[in-house]
Amino acid sequence: MSSIELFAGAGGLAIGMVNAGFQHSAVVEWNEDACQTIRENIDHYETGGSSFDLYMGDVRDFDFGPYAGQVEVVSGGPPCQPFSLGGKHQGFLDERDMFPAAVGAVNQTMPKAFIFENVKGLLRQSFSSYFEYIYLQLSYPEITRLPGEAWDAHLARLENIHSSGRAKPTYNVLFRLLNAADYGVPQKRERVFLVGFRSDLEIQWSFPEPTHSEDSLLISKWVTGEYWDRHKIAKAARPELPPRLRSRVARLEFLAPGINTKLPWMTVRDAISDLPDPEKCASPVIPNHVFSPGARAYKGHTGSPYDEPSKTLKAGAHGVPGGENMLVRDDGTVRYFTVREAARLQTFPDDYVFHGAWSEAMRQLGNAVPVRLAEAVAGSVATSLHVASN
Repeated sequence: MSSIELFAGAGGLAIGMVNAGFQHSAVVEWNEDACQTIRENIDHYETGGSSFDLYMGDVRDFDFGPYAGQVEVVSGGPPCQPFSLGGKHQGFLDERDMFPAAVGAVNQTMPKAFIFENVKGLLRQSFSSYFEYIYLQLSYPEITRLPGEAWDAHLARLENIHSSGRAKPTYNVLFRLLNAADYGVPQKRERVFLVGFRSDLEIQWSFPEPTHSEDSLLISKWVTGEYWDRHKIAKAARPELPPRLRSRVARLEFLAPGINTKLPWMTVRDAISDLPDPEKCASPVIPNHVFSPGARAYKGHTGSPYDEPSKTLKAGAHGVPGGENMLVRDDGTVRYFTVREAARLQTFPDDYVFHGAWSEAMRQLGNAVPVRLAEAVAGSVATSLHVASN
């Protein structure tokens, strides 16, 4: 099944799409370092001897004409800074808002489905009208904005059409806020996914159910002890059960065996404990595993505990917020994650090499969709499309 990837960045969503069975016809990304990262990892994209067009430039300048009616899925993560809690919160007033370009791509290609991802800030109350606007544009991508028409006037026109029932939506659109940790990613990363299927296909679909849970992690740590045993941590060296969790763990102890069938959340220790300490042993064999000095904790930026999923890796508007991309060691000291460790937290393959200096590589990773989460959503979409075509 063919696809077009927009706003590809370092390629997290794009690789997840490939792992789910899609083959990219085109990949569009404006950042030179991100494009070089994709070029250096081309084997992860070109499966079965196939190839794709890598376009480095503004998606608004890309010619979608040759792909009209030729791709099953359009996917991508429109730049999220306009809606990010760490950004300037300008939304549709921000020149980096690329949702209009994403809608335009759907309109010009009319794929069978689309998958778009964005930060949870998109669901903030202050953006509710604009989120409705995005939703209705994706439902009726062919009803475009008129010359000189303000976005809210276009929204009103779409609302009138939708509420009157005069036109059936071209795409049936669903959205949900997903936590990557619930799908086996060792990171607490909440993202909004908007998924649409062309209505003429009459596909019934729902978001994939979570495979992992925090309750299961708590049970493995504080009830059975399996987590510590697996990591060969002696009882004397294990931390105390935090007071804030005591009542919750007490309730979990009384669950009937087997009632919780989900796997435990993955932790930072699960993800990186087999890598050598980069401060003590720089490894020339492991790509991007290089120590970066200067880490310090301060209010609001305290790093990620070893035995929890990491905090959300971030890119930042003016460099990387160090506290969000730090590891808290067992002794309480902190250090920056290496690029390879951050890639593990985003579930990129170990042979996936990131181009650019530490800050640039971390920017790419902070903007990426976790590969495992992308594969979960894309795989579910692929299954529905396959069933519909048979």
